[in-house]
Amino acid sequence: MVRPQDSRRRLVSFVCFVALAAGLPGTASAAGTAALPPCEVANTLTQHRATSDWERTLVDQTYRVFAGYAPTNLRSTSYAGLSGAYAVRRNVIADLKAMASAARVASARFAIQSAHRSHATQRSTFAYWVRVHGYTRASMESARAGHSEHQLGTALDFRSDGGAAPWTYRDWGTTKAGAWLRANAWQFGFVMSYPKGKSAVTCYTYEPWHYRYVGRARAAIIKASGLTLREFLWMEQTAPPPTPTSVPEPVATEA
Repeated sequence: MVRPQDSRRRLVSFVCFVALAAGLPGTASAAGTAALPPCEVANTLTQHRATSDWERTLVDQTYRVFAGYAPTNLRSTSYAGLSGAYAVRRNVIADLKAMASAARVASARFAIQSAHRSHATQRSTFAYWVRVHGYTRASMESARAGHSEHQLGTALDFRSDGGAAPWTYRDWGTTKAGAWLRANAWQFGFVMSYPKGKSAVTCYTYEPWHYRYVGRARAAIIKASGLTLREFLWMEQTAPPPTPTSVPEPVATEA
C-alpha cells in the first residue's frame, strides 16, 4: 500500500527534477533522460497503460493503450453542472464543477463538446476526419483509436456556451471562454494538451479546446516547468530515480 506521505515525497522529488530539466531560474540542466522521440506513426504500447495510471499515461502518434482500455468509474458530466450527454472519470467531476462555476462568475461560460470516447468511438471519429480531410491532415488533427487521450476518461473538448464547435473558429482560444481556460484551467487541474506553436513536440495541431485533467498539483508543476504535457510525461517516465537524501543520525545525549 502506498502511503500518502510517500506519494507526496515522490512528487516533491519530481518537482525538483522537472525544474532542473526545464532550466527554470536558478537551476542547471538535468541529464539522464532519453530524448523526446519524434512524431512517428506507430503502435507501441505505452509504458504506463493501466487504468490506474490515468495521470501519467502517455498517448501520442506512437504510443497507445490497448483496445480494451476502459475506465470503470465514468460519471455523467451533469454532476459537474454541465451537459449530461458526456462522461469523465469520477475523480474529475469536483474540479470540473469548480472550474465551470468560476468561469460562470467570470462571464466566460463554457460547455462540453466531447469527453470520454471508447476505442470504437475513436476509431469512427478518426475515420470521419480521414474522409473529410484525408489521412495526412487527419493524423495531425485527430488521434487513431488507442492513441487518444479521450479514451483515458480525463480529456475534454470545450466550446463556448451556446456556441458552435470550437474548430469552426479561426482561433477559439481568443474567445472569452477559450482565453479564460488558457489562463485559469491549470488552477483546477486541467492542462491544454496541444498548445499553439508546439506541434513539433505535441505531434498534433493547436487545439485550444482540448484539455486533460492531471490533478491540481501536477498541473501546477507542468505550468511552472514550461513543458508541454507530452514532454512532461516523457520526462517523467524516463527520468532516473531521485538520489536518496541521507538523514543524519540523532546525537545521543546522556540522561
